[in-house]
Amino acid sequence: MTAARLADACTVVAAMGLSPGSSGNASLRDGSRVLVTPSGAALRELSPDSVSVLDLDGRHLDGPAPTKEAGMHLAVYRARPDAGCIVHLHSPAATALSCIAAPGEDPLPPYTPYRIRLLGRTLTVPYAPPGSEELAALVADASRGAHALLLANHGGLVAAADPASAVSVYEELETAAELTLRLQGTAARRLDPGTAWS
Repeated sequence: MTAARLADACTVVAAMGLSPGSSGNASLRDGSRVLVTPSGAALRELSPDSVSVLDLDGRHLDGPAPTKEAGMHLAVYRARPDAGCIVHLHSPAATALSCIAAPGEDPLPPYTPYRIRLLGRTLTVPYAPPGSEELAALVADASRGAHALLLANHGGLVAAADPASAVSVYEELETAAELTLRLQGTAARRLDPGTAWS
């Protein structure tokens, strides 16, 4: 069941400590519909029958009121036809790095082959208020060139083919952000993205 896949993904990221309180949201594309977490919901408590259902134009079809970030999810789906699942969290390391990373830049140095392989190019999106049309447009534009983003002073977002992939990519985003913070100011060795994997 599609809603169960979304609920399972939310339970996993919450269990990892990546979704404090009722922060963060996630969605899953299901043909011409989008299943999205509801407004004010704690991801650890999401159940298959408590998701909000929208069409790709944002019309509310079923379930509780959607997260105020639903417009951002829909904008990314329109920009990325290959995306099947979006996870946006206020996880500690990604959020901390989003407060110091320069907008428009890739904030994650190529320290590990896993960062290179799973994340590829990442970008920092300039700040705009959560839930705003401005933020939705900025994130959609950035998502055309990267599937892992930092939203300035806000958190992280990944777009992937399915919930399992989205969870894996977000976990690597958080890990890479934490590593970047720990290594700031050091002469840490960087890898060549072109030769890090054989």
